[in-house]
Amino acid sequence: QVQLVESGGGLVEPGGSLRLSCAVSGSLFRLYTMGWYRQVPGKARELVATAALGGGTNYADSVKGRFTISRDDVKRTLYLQMNSLKPEDTAVYYCKIEKFTYYDLEGVLRTIVDVWGQGTLVAVSS
Repeated sequence: QVQLVESGGGLVEPGGSLRLSCAVSGSLFRLYTMGWYRQVPGKARELVATAALGGGTNYADSVKGRFTISRDDVKRTLYLQMNSLKPEDTAVYYCKIEKFTYYDLEGVLRTIVDVWGQGTLVAVSS
């Protein structure tokens, strides 16, 4: 029962900063790529940033230079540092595990994909 618990969302003025956290709970062997996504009403959920196990990162063009994704594999926590926030950053932000592995009771290595957090609202407004 791997679950994601997000925190750090809230109201912030334009130009301000927030740090989102996503804590992974449950038993697993290896946590591969994780990411942050966001969604506004009437639009599709879009990728914000990803962080791979090997350290590689990927960002949407709209957040490059302003957002930083990072991961602490000891604490099993994913972060999104958001600086210079703009009103268009307003959205519900979701944490996602792209893939993780675990050993079942029979000792077989299993793979699970696409585990989502519950989402946290980020509102950027003056």
